[in-house]
Amino acid sequence: MITDGNSMGVGRTEVGVAILGAGFAGLGMGLALKRRGITDFVIFERAGEVGGTWRDNTYPGCACDIRSDLYSFSFAPNPDWSHRYARQPEILAYLRDTATRSGLRPHLRLHHEVVRAEWDAAEARWRIQTSQGEYTARVLISGHGPLIEPRWPALPGLESFSGTRFHSAQWDHGADLRGKRVAVIGTGASAVQFVPEIQPLAGRVTVFQRTPPWVLPRLDQPTSPRRRALFRRFPLLQRASRQLIFGEAELRHLTFSNARVGALAEGAARAHLEAQVADPALRAKLTPDYRLGCKRILVSDTYYPALTRPNVELVTSPIREVRGDTLHTADGQSYPADVLIGGTGFNATRPPVARLIFGQGGRRLSDAWSPHMQALRGTTVAGFPNLFLLVGPNTALGHNSIVYIIEAQIHYVLQALEYLDSAQLAALEARPEAQEAYSDALQDRLRGSVWVQGGCTSFYLDDGGRNTTLWPERAARFRQALRHFDPAEYTGRLSARRLSPLASPGQPT
Repeated sequence: MITDGNSMGVGRTEVGVAILGAGFAGLGMGLALKRRGITDFVIFERAGEVGGTWRDNTYPGCACDIRSDLYSFSFAPNPDWSHRYARQPEILAYLRDTATRSGLRPHLRLHHEVVRAEWDAAEARWRIQTSQGEYTARVLISGHGPLIEPRWPALPGLESFSGTRFHSAQWDHGADLRGKRVAVIGTGASAVQFVPEIQPLAGRVTVFQRTPPWVLPRLDQPTSPRRRALFRRFPLLQRASRQLIFGEAELRHLTFSNARVGALAEGAARAHLEAQVADPALRAKLTPDYRLGCKRILVSDTYYPALTRPNVELVTSPIREVRGDTLHTADGQSYPADVLIGGTGFNATRPPVARLIFGQGGRRLSDAWSPHMQALRGTTVAGFPNLFLLVGPNTALGHNSIVYIIEAQIHYVLQALEYLDSAQLAALEARPEAQEAYSDALQDRLRGSVWVQGGCTSFYLDDGGRNTTLWPERAARFRQALRHFDPAEYTGRLSARRLSPLASPGQPT
């Protein structure tokens, strides 16, 4: 029997707050709860360590495309980033160290995969089934982001490929690529990073491209020992640097919202391509025919040069089928391979956690999100009391740090929990009309945007062509939208009994 929290009988434990996932969102929420004086919480993590996507994605060359100082918690700065853009091992080490130093380890429930979370209306509690036992919680907070479940294209014969096959998010480090024929499907953010890494090892690399990405220079460089020493000695200096980097990132939103700035950025991307690819035929294959920003903008100084190497071939004809160890394309060509790597991303518009959560009347969240995801302020969903989502619908960014968005949502959730306490509510639920009005206003702003009208298809859009992933404005506007919790957007259920407070008054925020 699990003994943390308050026992609710054999095999069941009660906690005040249950958090799903120990990535940036889940850890950030836990850290904020502790800072607010809330200690009755647990963080469920299906794996054996924290880190989320930065634990799972270990492909060669894996790194962040947001500046290091900005891709970290504002309240837990790291003065020792080794590069302008941090590598995966360094980001993972940062998250592990932050969890340890902040005292989150006792709250972690590692190897606890949540298999079902169901709202019990009679008890006003979430009943949570995990692989290690059952829990009940007054509040459920999902820190599961959308980049969890790798996606493969629907290709005839793919499952029966006779060689070694794996996705970039589940990299097989036991696979020896030296001298092998390697086929890569996809040219998104992951492939742009790992293709230059595997090219020197492989005998031949065949990259299958459906749509070319826009690629801008990365301009990465090591951070100097002097800079690191200054940041360690003067934390205010690092905070000032963070604000400057944030402001620069916010200016990049003009790439999406201003046609003239967007055209200038496209010119820079074309110049980058021309400078690195001399062959006009290859350059033509790599030139997008849609507006910059319609798909995720990629940054790399090594991807284009890798494609020009003698052992690399870029194929733009669609794959028709996979037969044995050979990929056959629509133009009648055949490409044998020893190893097949998918760089085909994730299903961001159908997050797998939504299949596990059941709200009022037993309605599944994934059904509530059919045909489209939506959430009030990207954080709460009508019909799902005391449920809060971090990195929910329409919270992702194309220009700035998702950690900033997470911190804005955490601040909003803390206000909601404070209101639950002060009003002595058993349950708090988004009003359907408030959620609908918020979502409609977002979609009005998105309808004419580059992400919808830019001339491409992308993972931003769901099956109905609706953008349910991106926040359409500057990141600072998101924080403004969530700065104040408005009880008028919610319905509350008074408790029939005196509830233990979630928070202690007067704690720092």
